[in-house]
Amino acid sequence: MSDTLVVGLDVGGTSTRAVALALTGERLGVGRAGGGNPTSHGTERAAGELLAALRQALAGVDAERVRAGTIGLAGAGRLLADPAGRDAFDRAWRDAGLRCPYAVHGDALVAYASGTAGPDGTVLIAGTGGIAAQVVGLRLDRVADGHGWLLGDAGSGFWLGREAVRRLLADLDRAQTPGPLGARVLTELLGSDRVAARPRDTVDALVQAVTRRPPIELARLAPLVVAAAVEAEPVATGLVAEAADHLAGTAARIRPPGSAEPLVLGGGLLTGGTPLAAAVAAELTRRWPDAPLRPAGDGAAAAAWLAARDLPEVTDPAALHPLLVPPAA
Repeated sequence: MSDTLVVGLDVGGTSTRAVALALTGERLGVGRAGGGNPTSHGTERAAGELLAALRQALAGVDAERVRAGTIGLAGAGRLLADPAGRDAFDRAWRDAGLRCPYAVHGDALVAYASGTAGPDGTVLIAGTGGIAAQVVGLRLDRVADGHGWLLGDAGSGFWLGREAVRRLLADLDRAQTPGPLGARVLTELLGSDRVAARPRDTVDALVQAVTRRPPIELARLAPLVVAAAVEAEPVATGLVAEAADHLAGTAARIRPPGSAEPLVLGGGLLTGGTPLAAAVAAELTRRWPDAPLRPAGDGAAAAAWLAARDLPEVTDPAALHPLLVPPAA
């Protein structure tokens, strides 16, 4: 087993992370590159970022020792259904010196595996978007939401940003002075928290500032909501509570009542001790009091573990999990 290596990649819209691991748990190389999601960046650019991350992770490593690999990727199904896209990833894999097979899994499964080795459970992710997935036998089974900013992603970073602007617009329509959160949103979007003598002028400027940009950019306002909620600002606190209810409701679409299977929480809004993470944890515990809550951890390492599970020398994948996947902080 000590000669066997596995490779895992966690490919997102903003970064691509790779890791080369021995089955003993030794981390032999890590790599990081730009966003590698082919849906967001196109196939060729995505494959180039994949190759850059792999070359960093395999620098000084004998690639022939790598026996298996896994790529965790949002929209994995679209890549697998696109022969040209799969060919580009195959070339990147070979150009990195790898001759072993690799699997492609959805990022939701990788996030789940980064939090637990349990074969069955639920993963709930909230970042720019929001999605929940039921895992059965370490395979994605049912999925809820993840429908994008126009049709879904309730409780996500986009949702928080959009709702913060909506609350601000409602205050301005009433000719009310914006509260602390509204003032932060005004400053972020217009460069000043000053309201014009005619509030409608500020409303028009806000609407133009938002509509001139891609809608998904509203997600960049989510940290303002989170920061205001830390300070117990009433509007932000209310938005966080609503978001938590939406996200727990998303999980409830696919998770049976009373289930005691693990719940893994992933995404920037549900990790790192944010107010939304605390609110979601409380709501999930209320709905599923017997279920262990687990934070998502290192996605690249989890992808490597998924690759290692099917190797003939791995007889106890659950025991291997803590060796390869460090517990989340």
